[in-house]
Amino acid sequence: GTLFLDEIGDLPLSMQVKLLRVLQEREIVRLGSRHSIPINVRVVAATNVHLNDAVAAGHFRGDLFYRLNVVQLAIPALRERPGDVLPLARYFIEDYRSRLGYGPADIDVRAEQKLLAHNWPGNIRELENVIHHALLVSRHDLLQESDLQIRYGDTPFTP
Repeated sequence: GTLFLDEIGDLPLSMQVKLLRVLQEREIVRLGSRHSIPINVRVVAATNVHLNDAVAAGHFRGDLFYRLNVVQLAIPALRERPGDVLPLARYFIEDYRSRLGYGPADIDVRAEQKLLAHNWPGNIRELENVIHHALLVSRHDLLQESDLQIRYGDTPFTP
């Protein structure tokens, strides 16, 4: 299967050692067991940390970096891809409508403008949460500007 490791750059060094061992040996030992189990797994890892810098600073193991660094995909932040905001918002609307069984079918023009004006420091997760919240509070067929709980400002997002 595929194992997705989000925010791998924040993994403590003690856990990096264990992950490296799993990737090298291609086996795991279940908690409380003494027997190893062979695994066949593809690893996809994501981070907002520049791992080259983290390796140089001693915060990320070089051997783990080289084990994981087979293919790199750099995905720009949402604020650098304004053309993706509305298609993603519509995707989240449909996703949550199907999960919740209700909700507005589309976005009002003024709400669209509000979505496009925001700089999305929280990236796609922030957009998803804004849409989810709006669907929960909306009383209209279209998401309205007033349904969108967005704070304005150019303050950079810091996790």
